[in-house]
Amino acid sequence: MEPARILAFSASLRKDSLNAKLVRNAAKAAESEGAAVTLIHLRDYPLPVYDGDEEAAKGLPENAIRLKAMFKEHQGLLIASPEYNGSYPGGFKNMLDWLSRSAPGERPFAAFEGKAAAIMAASPGAFGGMRMLPLLRLLLSGMRVLVLPDQVALPKATEAFQEDGSLRDPKIAASVQALGKLLARTCARLAE
Repeated sequence: MEPARILAFSASLRKDSLNAKLVRNAAKAAESEGAAVTLIHLRDYPLPVYDGDEEAAKGLPENAIRLKAMFKEHQGLLIASPEYNGSYPGGFKNMLDWLSRSAPGERPFAAFEGKAAAIMAASPGAFGGMRMLPLLRLLLSGMRVLVLPDQVALPKATEAFQEDGSLRDPKIAASVQALGKLLARTCARLAE
């Protein structure tokens, strides 16, 4: 039996994103549970702002086609997102808007349907992205993604990581690892 495949990424486009550090910790835990994790950076797949007229004239941009194929190849999504003004980043939402477009003969939300997702947030503030997580859950659920009930919000994230990228607080590290492992087990069960 093939291992569960998980696509892991930060919803931030920043090069040294706190959320990229967080998702790497969860990805390692998912791998330790037997999952095959593909870690990507959304900044490597720039997309124009979604415009229906542009789509009608030119079709999906090449990076949207590449990302959509990657989403389809994976059973799980491991997402860490910053909170921008109480919500998720616009670039991330724009990517989802492009990927949600159906090709001729394709089912709606083909890149998302049947996927399981684990969501997390890291923020320099005291709430750790907690206000954004319910919105992210609602967004993904509306796109036919099964979002795990467990989640992680990491406050004061600028102080949370050691130089090697691991988490300083053992309790937080255990929560992040548990979420990554839970996603790996859930994806393996869904693939049976």
